[in-house]
Formats: sequence, structure tokens, C-alpha cells
Amino acid sequence: MARRTPISAIILLAVLAFFSITYLFSSSGSGSSTSFGSGAAKAAAPLVKDSSADTVDLGAVDSGILLGESIAPKLENATLKAELGRASWKLFHTMMARFPEKPTADESLALKTYIQLFARLYPCGDCARHFRGLLAKYPPQVSSRQAAAGWACFVHNEVNTRLEKEQFDCNNIGDFYDCGCGEEGKDGKDGKEGEKKDDGSVELRGDS
Repeated sequence: MARRTPISAIILLAVLAFFSITYLFSSSGSGSSTSFGSGAAKAAAPLVKDSSADTVDLGAVDSGILLGESIAPKLENATLKAELGRASWKLFHTMMARFPEKPTADESLALKTYIQLFARLYPCGDCARHFRGLLAKYPPQVSSRQAAAGWACFVHNEVNTRLEKEQFDCNNIGDFYDCGCGEEGKDGKDGKEGEKKDDGSVELRGDS
């Protein structure tokens, strides 16, 4: 005659089966939740704010930041290099033409800092290296609009000399770069003072 299984053993097996099933379902649910959370984190990653941006003290920036080596690599494409040079010189000369005639100390420092960083960050590495050499030899003049514009024209001619290009007449550089200064015209001149013509020749003479 077969032995009967004790009732206590049956109850114990039922309890073990119950806990096993419960554990399996809870693990499956936890895995799904984790997977969803991970996907959400990846999707949101581009929106995370860089906390370091709020902790940078610009007043504590080392002067080496302004005088370091060029950051960009050499630009091999001659066409892109020429286009970049023309656009950059237009920005450069327009900025000088719009600089205050009597700048504050803060404004002069801002322009000088910009020029130094421009020389480091210029996206043509070899061009930037040559330009930094010019800055070391001929430091930026930022005491007035006239000083800044004259200095910019001078260094532009230095670049053109190296590239064997035609020299600018610094007394008439506004003929090549329209600064948009018409609104600064004085009474009796219909706002025309400061307006410059743009004959397009800069496209041939402003490369760097």
C-alpha cells in the first residue's frame, strides 16, 4: 500500500510555490521599470544643464587662457580658408568701427580680451598662430575707436604683406567695410555721416 503524503508537507510545498511565483513576478516588474527608467534617462541627457557653467568665476580666469596656443587644427581647404578670412575681417573691422569713441575701462578690457580669445579660437589653426604672433608684436590698441580701427587696419596689412596681397589705405578702409554707422550721422547731414559704400572689392582683398 502506498504511503500517504503528510498534510503538513503538502502545505509546505504550496507555500514555497506561492513565494516562488511571487518572487518571479516581482523581479520581472522591477526589470521592466529599470529598463524604462534607463531609456528615459538617455532621452533626457541632452537637456541636462551643465552645472559647471554656474560655478565659473570669470574674474578668477587665469591670464594663460588669453595667451595660450591655438585651439583649432590646421585648415587644409584653401577655399574655406579664404571665405573664413573675408568673413572674419568684415566682422573685425565692423567691430572696431562700432567701438565707442571714448570707451570705459571695462569696454576697452572687453575688446582686448575678445581679440586675444579670437586669436586662440580662430577656426584655422595655422592662421591663428600667425595672428597671435602679430598680437605679441603689435598689442591691440583699445583706447578709442580711432585707435582700435587704425590698429586693425595695420595688422590686416601685415597679414596681406605676408600673403602678398594689396595693401589697404587705412584712411579709407571704410570704403571696403560698411560699419552701418548711418544712424550716427550729425544734424544737417541727413544721417549720411559714417555711411560707407561697398563696392564688393573686399571679396578679393580681405583674405587672411
